[in-house]
Amino acid sequence: MRRLADCLRLLALGTPSLCLSTHAAAELLGDSSVSLTTRNYYLDRDYKGSSAVSAAREWAQGFIFRAHSGYTEGTLGLGVDFTGMLGVKLDSSPQRSGTQLLPVDPQTRRAKDEYSELGVALKARLSKTNLSLGTQFPMLPVITASPARLLPQSFRGVSLSSAEIDDLTLQAGRMDRVNLRDSTNDQLIAMASPNGRFKAGVFSDRFDYVGADYRISDNLTARYYHAELQNIYTQDFLGGLHVMPLGPGKLKTELRVFASRDSGRAEAGKVDNLNAGLTFTYLTGGHSFGLGYMHQSADTAFAYLAGGEPAVLSDGTMSADFVNPKERTLLVRYDYNFATMGVPGLVGMVRYLRGSHIDLPHLGGSDLTEPSKDLELSYVVQSGPAKDLAFRLRHAFYRNDLDPGATFRDDNETRVNIDYTVKF
Repeated sequence: MRRLADCLRLLALGTPSLCLSTHAAAELLGDSSVSLTTRNYYLDRDYKGSSAVSAAREWAQGFIFRAHSGYTEGTLGLGVDFTGMLGVKLDSSPQRSGTQLLPVDPQTRRAKDEYSELGVALKARLSKTNLSLGTQFPMLPVITASPARLLPQSFRGVSLSSAEIDDLTLQAGRMDRVNLRDSTNDQLIAMASPNGRFKAGVFSDRFDYVGADYRISDNLTARYYHAELQNIYTQDFLGGLHVMPLGPGKLKTELRVFASRDSGRAEAGKVDNLNAGLTFTYLTGGHSFGLGYMHQSADTAFAYLAGGEPAVLSDGTMSADFVNPKERTLLVRYDYNFATMGVPGLVGMVRYLRGSHIDLPHLGGSDLTEPSKDLELSYVVQSGPAKDLAFRLRHAFYRNDLDPGATFRDDNETRVNIDYTVKF
């Protein structure tokens, strides 16, 4: 570990080559991967009703460069990962900013012409255990680096992953800063508080998590995680995924349960929530039929980290999160893969969500509703010079009974993405 610490100091001094011998450098390059993703993103959120802002509409171009080294030989292998990101404004105005594609000056509401950042993570491998220190992109039920805008969200901290036992993966980590999707600065971590669910402007410099994924059989996987945002909330997650043959297709069943409560000094106020969600998805041919239900119980809304989306069964929605106090959400979804019609790479999706029994007295009452109709069409070029060029078009119609001052306002939202990744 001293060798790893020495490399970190040399990287901070701008002399990374001094921490590696010529032979070690060759080992790192031998198993390395380098890629550049270009992302063209247009987001149009057209607000309805009595909203003070008529629309949020911006267009931007992003570049995400990733360089992941291999590991040096020996009992303890060392490596380094670099992530460089650049966002460029193509179209925006003070009247239409605020899509979180670009940083915005809070005084003038003008979006920056460009923004960039560089993330570095040193890593070590011992047998089947991996340690990473620096910029992190976790994708776990209790902490997710949101990829839903031009550039992905990231965290600063340390993460540990171990697969020493067959079919069991252990995870642990501590994060002390977050870099939001439309920012270049590391910031203290906060809990999301849309619709005034919790006390805003409260931050913590410590988010801890531990968990495990266990593959019980080829058809069944179980997950458990425990997390704490110090002095704000703690959370336990229990999940399961089961797939079984049924008739000409297969049935996929997924369970996600989150239990959240306030922690320590409870600086963001009371947190008391049980989120339980269950979905059944039947897949046959190119068809996928899904039916789900999510229930919020106890006294408050669901707790999750600010700057991203919750990893609940409504994930992927664009205009709202469907985790208000007491909310009950019905989900119906249909997907179709056009490869069965001879058009590989083309996929369509239709989804309907309806949340009811929302309890937000300060925003209109205790039996409020919010429906959303989502449409999506995506296509990935399968061959030729433009192979892997990806197009994605999404549209949502979102409405609710909340007062105009709510965070989530009635809107029609359109997102267009064109992504292309070059691997070197």
